Amino acid sequence: MSMNNPKKASISAGIAGLMTASASAAGDKGQKKLIAGITDPDANVRTKAWLSAGKVGAVAVKPLAKVMTDSDLEVARAAKRGLWKIVRHVGRPGASIEKLAVTTKLVGLLSDDQPVAIRREVRWMLSEIGSADTVSAIAALLEDKKLREDARMTLERIPTRGAVRALKTAMDETDKGFKSNLAQSLRKRGERVSGYPCVKMVPQKG
Repeated sequence: MSMNNPKKASISAGIAGLMTASASAAGDKGQKKLIAGITDPDANVRTKAWLSAGKVGAVAVKPLAKVMTDSDLEVARAAKRGLWKIVRHVGRPGASIEKLAVTTKLVGLLSDDQPVAIRREVRWMLSEIGSADTVSAIAALLEDKKLREDARMTLERIPTRGAVRALKTAMDETDKGFKSNLAQSLRKRGERVSGYPCVKMVPQKG
């Protein structure tokens, strides 16, 4: 449709705006319904909720992460299962736009203001659906001794050259005690690494 006619363009823009607002409202409603189910005291209701979480999408990522810290362990577990459902749902073929929206939300949960347990779980989620856009945020955690092993394993699994470059950079900059771990990841990515042999190949006494 031509946009040369200002009146038609205005109508089209108005329709697009209404569609966006409608989608946003529907997403918000779905997210609230999901969280209500996840936090319900009835185990059957919680199970039904987390099993249906996949289609709720990115809007539910942060709310679910928050519930993952709930003092009720069963509620927290249901929230984690729900978030994993979303991750695997957007990991399906042909869902690149949905996946980008979810990975963007997940990267936002890597910040220092989040509990270590959440940041660690998010890293494993990004190891499933992460791409070139997520590498730098994950690589930054290679400097965090509490989380660098998770970050290393995540980068090892992200199939981009950027992930390999991040591992190489860390190999040059990290302390000696962590170099062997990084060397192992680089070998798994097909890189030659000298000076740090695979621990499994080093002869052991007895």
